[in-house]
Amino acid sequence: MRKILSKLSGLLTFWYPYTEKLQFLALLFARIAVGRVFLKSGLVKWNGFFKFNASTYDLFEYEFFCPEEVRKGALYLCDKAEQDYTNETVRFIIDRFANLAGIMEVALGAAIIVGLYSRVAALGLLGMTLFIQLFVFPDAASWWGSHAWWVACLLAVLAFGPGKASLDHIFKLDAK
Repeated sequence: MRKILSKLSGLLTFWYPYTEKLQFLALLFARIAVGRVFLKSGLVKWNGFFKFNASTYDLFEYEFFCPEEVRKGALYLCDKAEQDYTNETVRFIIDRFANLAGIMEVALGAAIIVGLYSRVAALGLLGMTLFIQLFVFPDAASWWGSHAWWVACLLAVLAFGPGKASLDHIFKLDAK
């Protein structure tokens, strides 16, 4: 029985000498997978170079923070009786938040994909992910549908760095 277990163990661990190459691929894939989501989301918010897509304001104002169907636990910023915004300051802040989200999604998404200041980008995207989960879509379906996977990818980049296929590695910008 001991011989069988020893052979089985050898079969299951044959890949140990290749773990560095697997880490390189895993981190590259994690960066691209999560960066692509945010980059694509950010690019949709723009009609050209610094020309913000006006329909994005509606998305933030009415889909995220004043939806027709109130999501339990979500941040609801409009007047419940009116089902609209009665405070122009709140609307102005949400519009600026939409601008900031569009800039950050593009900048951080592109940065993490190419591996430039990857840990900083991962930290920023992690913050955005947690904000979305806690205040916009605070339900288990959103968490297990996508947010948990984003968090896993971002935590891997935070913990292990961007990997060898990154500008951080090429320019020696990452401490590890």
